[in-house]
Amino acid sequence: MNVLVINSGSSSLKFQLIATDIELIRQDADKLLCRGQVERIGGEAIITVQSHSGFRQKFTAPIRDVSAALDYVLRWLASDRSGIDEIHTLADIHAAGHRVVHGGELFKESVIVDDQVLKGIEDCIDLAPLHNPNNLRGIRALREILGQRTPQVAVFDTAFHTSIPEYAYLYALPYHLYRRHRIRRYGFHGTSHRYVAFRYRSLHGLTREQTHIVTLHLGNGCSAAAIRGGHPVDTSMGMTPLEGLVMGTRSGDLDPAIINLIATKEGLSTQEVETLLNTQSGLLGISGLTNDMKALEEELREHDDRRVRLAVEVFCYRARKYVGAFLAAMGGADAIVFTGGIGEHSPDIRARICTGFEWAGLSLDARHNQEAVARECRISTDESRLQAWVIPTNEELLIARDTVRCILGEPHPS
Repeated sequence: MNVLVINSGSSSLKFQLIATDIELIRQDADKLLCRGQVERIGGEAIITVQSHSGFRQKFTAPIRDVSAALDYVLRWLASDRSGIDEIHTLADIHAAGHRVVHGGELFKESVIVDDQVLKGIEDCIDLAPLHNPNNLRGIRALREILGQRTPQVAVFDTAFHTSIPEYAYLYALPYHLYRRHRIRRYGFHGTSHRYVAFRYRSLHGLTREQTHIVTLHLGNGCSAAAIRGGHPVDTSMGMTPLEGLVMGTRSGDLDPAIINLIATKEGLSTQEVETLLNTQSGLLGISGLTNDMKALEEELREHDDRRVRLAVEVFCYRARKYVGAFLAAMGGADAIVFTGGIGEHSPDIRARICTGFEWAGLSLDARHNQEAVARECRISTDESRLQAWVIPTNEELLIARDTVRCILGEPHPS
């Protein structure tokens, strides 16, 4: 089954085409046919694609919206220019899987998209106004292009975290606010945390019940998850992706009274303050330079800029604090697992976060840590009681597998 995996944003579209079926899933032999993205939708868009052989193409085209972007991508996939032997016509794309950010309390697992599911995703827009509308546009656009006979599956960022107990997901607000408006912790990056937990237990030959780890998804968006018995028992992100760790442009945790203070002092509306917290804070806000951790690390090495150093220190301290809190909440764990763009590519950030966990039995192997760039690797010493690992995430693969399982009515073991 050739599955098109879609992550639809407001001005960008990421996609992968993956050939898989139940037998290939069991053998861990799924085949990535190509990956790509469309950037700057709404003008002269930049399209980048890379085939499974590594051949990379980059070109531009005027693309007005997500629907036009999908139409362009699909017709390119079915053309001779793509060089993908498995795709000759649009009929060779058998299904689509979509990343959907927020499923609220409605969706606890991946589902085949129908009108009722679309209505449910719409009902969650208040919880994710920046994301769910774009996810819906991608689903509806693909339905228009491929027709309703091509099955589509929604895979929710929040679904993996539905096992978190009530005492961990409730905020200490008047209970009727939860009852009326479902104000609670939902958690995000669930597909990434789920994949990393699956890979960790596969590498160690463990059952789900034997999997006790803290996962750190560190990229432009960052989150931590406490996974005990293979299921999350807590996570750092909350009702929205704004809570928790310091991120590229998001503040993470702060005193809620700060919102009213900023609004009053700066003459902003609360909505404008929320935008500031989402888009002008985090690494960008503290450094005053960039939200790109790689650029900040280079600046720190070359110029030792005080605010850059402070941004990196705050980022690592917040992550270390969450790991410590989760170890306490879980009664200990077997490993800390790093993933995401920063987690997979920055030995220095990993070392800064792991420093201070000697009390828990963690000792970093400096050589392994330096060598572990975008590959599965243990970065702690052999003697460490608490291990540290790098496991590159693959959310798209899980989305493709969930799509196949939903269509065939198979359970979701991972």
